[in-house]
Amino acid sequence: MAHTHHLTMRRVLRREIAGTIGLLTDEQDFTAMRRYRSFAFDDHATYLRQVEALLRTLAAQGGHTAVALFDPEEYAEFCAEHRLEPDDPGSRTRFTAELASTGATVPYDGRPLDDLVPDLIDEAVRLATWEYATTRLSHIGACASCGEDIGRAAFVRASELVVRILKASGPGRKHLVCSVSTEPEALVAVLGADDDPTGTPRLDEAEALEFTTVLALGIATGCPGGLVMRTSAPGKPDRVYGWRLRGESLEPLTAAEVFDAYCTDVVSGDLVSPESGVDYSVPPDLDDEGLTGGHAH
Repeated sequence: MAHTHHLTMRRVLRREIAGTIGLLTDEQDFTAMRRYRSFAFDDHATYLRQVEALLRTLAAQGGHTAVALFDPEEYAEFCAEHRLEPDDPGSRTRFTAELASTGATVPYDGRPLDDLVPDLIDEAVRLATWEYATTRLSHIGACASCGEDIGRAAFVRASELVVRILKASGPGRKHLVCSVSTEPEALVAVLGADDDPTGTPRLDEAEALEFTTVLALGIATGCPGGLVMRTSAPGKPDRVYGWRLRGESLEPLTAAEVFDAYCTDVVSGDLVSPESGVDYSVPPDLDDEGLTGGHAH
């Protein structure tokens, strides 16, 4: 009787253990892992079906499982750094445990992998964008004339601008995009906000941190950049407006400039039909005395 009770308790505890599965999302990464003899799969499609079946089983048992993006190159570097044998399932387990705390993950919510993988890749891009922008900011150093840390000052300024933009945008749902033309490629960050019952915008903290960091990098480096806001409120047409980044300042875009930006395919450059029920307009006043000229380093 006691033995049966202990087994029942263990099953209950097992449901409270959260796990992480490292997923090889594409054929190239899967092929890279096949060089290890301890990696048991020969076909990527079969591998994905088996992973999805395992995820469904764990969910049916009441478990919580996160899916992490498994990168073979990062795995090899991890093994070299920690002096682990890469051709060992235990090493892959250790790397996946590391991904659970530091890498890009999304919770398994019952969706097919075909629907979940794009969200996982988006999360990985978000994380890489934030890490890159943070590293760039931290290496800029101090202002030669005043000694102020340029990256820190730019982050403070970016935070002030985000607060003013959200305050000036009025009630409703907000979707704000920031793009900064760094090398070798542009950085893009997105910030969404919905109002709580008191009218205060509710933000995802990680999303807000990433967005502010990308904007701060544009301010600190003087790279070309811009922000575009889309607001939605019941009974009103959606509004789209934006600003051009000028050093520490934001310069309002005209309605025509916003229309052109929104109705041009970013990849091909071809014109895209404008959406019906959307008002392309000039942005609201941010009520910021430093908007047209801050302290430049």
